[in-house]
Amino acid sequence: MAESIRVLLSEEEVDQRIQAIGEQISRDYRGKQVHLVCVLKGGSFFMCELAKRITVPVSLDFMSVSSYGSDTKSSGVVKIVKDLDESLKDKDVIVVEDIVDSGRTLSYLLEMLRDRGPRSLRLCTLLDKPERRVVDVNVDYTGFEIPDEFVVGYGLDYDQRYRNLPYIGVIEFN
Repeated sequence: MAESIRVLLSEEEVDQRIQAIGEQISRDYRGKQVHLVCVLKGGSFFMCELAKRITVPVSLDFMSVSSYGSDTKSSGVVKIVKDLDESLKDKDVIVVEDIVDSGRTLSYLLEMLRDRGPRSLRLCTLLDKPERRVVDVNVDYTGFEIPDEFVVGYGLDYDQRYRNLPYIGVIEFN
């Protein structure tokens, strides 16, 4: 089955929104250092672009998680595939995610990170699908609220493809 990609958010729209989020974070953390934690793999494109637009000192770390279960949907039980390299103790932390949908995995992850003693813990996502929310998750910085469609680009993939698209597209199966 072939697929095609329909542009949902152009490269320019994404770029402008990331600039605005970077400015907001810079205002919110004026006089402080912010520690960005990227949830791999999808969040890496967004975090790198976001970090370039934040004017306060920034440090970065990465973690990779998978949620598993017998179903094809996220169980919300998180297995850490790659843990953080640095302690979060007394840091102002922003978890950077590509997309928030059901909230199960992210809710579990945020609770786990909260237990590591950060001074503050916030969540920033490029895309939010509130229609799919099963577990309430407070998103502090949102790029775009999108409809419940399968999206790719800017780090989001379909079978490891399309991550490198510079825009957000909807995958359509022909």
